[in-house]
Amino acid sequence: MSGHSKWSSIKHKKAKTDAARGKAFTKLIREITVAARHGGGDTDANPRLRLAIQAARGQNMPNDTIKRAVKKGTGASEGANFEEFTYEGYGPAGVALMIDALTDNKNRTTAEVRHALTKQGGNLGESGCVAWNFEIKGTIRVEASRCDEDTLMAAALDAGAEDIDQSDGFFTVTTTASELHSVAAALEEKGVPYESAVLERIPGTTVELDANDARKVLKLMEMLEDLDDVQRVSANFDIPDEILQE
Repeated sequence: MSGHSKWSSIKHKKAKTDAARGKAFTKLIREITVAARHGGGDTDANPRLRLAIQAARGQNMPNDTIKRAVKKGTGASEGANFEEFTYEGYGPAGVALMIDALTDNKNRTTAEVRHALTKQGGNLGESGCVAWNFEIKGTIRVEASRCDEDTLMAAALDAGAEDIDQSDGFFTVTTTASELHSVAAALEEKGVPYESAVLERIPGTTVELDANDARKVLKLMEMLEDLDDVQRVSANFDIPDEILQE
């Protein structure tokens, strides 16, 4: 299994803690706000906003909190002006990293990202140094025990999904970036509940890590994603399965 899928599994387990849920709320509120600012507050006309709200509801975010975030984005109420930035760099063992951030203070965020990388033996790179190895894809995560496999397969493939993989008790449906919204809508129409539907950076090639380097990379990924300004981290690693059990 490629690094992005394993990291998704690790994040899923981590997100069950209250502290992690609080971090998730902060990131989701920012995503909703920025999505509403760029595409408006109508979810029917703004697929990015619809997916962000679906993700927020998947984390049991209160509706009032969601509405306030939308209002901030559309200018109906005051709020911080978040901007989108992507950092590129390297972690231990030469692992390539793409770090997507939403921030109201780029200098602060850059300093925090650089500190995390340096502390774990990595470094920031120039724009374009690793982006060539990543492709943006849609991924939909479905808990296997909550769906009928045949219904999922038929609905996803008929709607244009590229691939469906099963591991760790979940199906992962992969789509093109442009088809994520329509495939997710098709699953909803067929009554298939999904945990998340997001855009991810999928690596074309990966670095196979030994146990020691894997622990270092996972520690770095956690440090980066624990930063409030960082929305998501993508990396091109494979790790031993036993590390996932720790």
